[in-house]
Order: sequence, then C-alpha cells, then structure tokens
Amino acid sequence: CIRDRVYTMAQKRREKIFSEYPDVVTVKQMCVMLGGISMKTAYKMLECGDIRHLKIGKSFKIPKVCIIEYLVGEY
Repeated sequence: CIRDRVYTMAQKRREKIFSEYPDVVTVKQMCVMLGGISMKTAYKMLECGDIRHLKIGKSFKIPKVCIIEYLVGEY
C-alpha cells in the first residue's frame, strides 16, 4: 500500500536525522541541533512545553525523538 511505503520512508528519514547524537541529549546539545539557539531560548522552550523532555533533579534530559517531532511538527 502506498500509505505504508510513505510511512516507512518517513520513519527511515527520522532514524537518520541527528544520527551523530545520542538518544537522549542535554540542553546544550539541543541548542546545537536547533541551529545554535541560546541556552535561554532552549530553557524557555522546555519550560513552556514546546519540546517534550524529562527533568531529573535540576537537569533536563531530552529524547532525540522529541526534538525531531518538534522540527517536523508532530507534537
């Protein structure tokens, strides 16, 4: 089915994007992935819920897939 092929192609593209980064990134890595945004902007994006994340103690852990979802507008 064409729909299945399109879905599979999109899924493969998502697997390749940012392949050089670990599955869970830091705020600093997220800044680089988003084109060099400032840390202040990154924290604002996380705190207002633009990008899904985990907060462990005081540190933010961002699954790479959540950044990709944000970029492609899936979340």
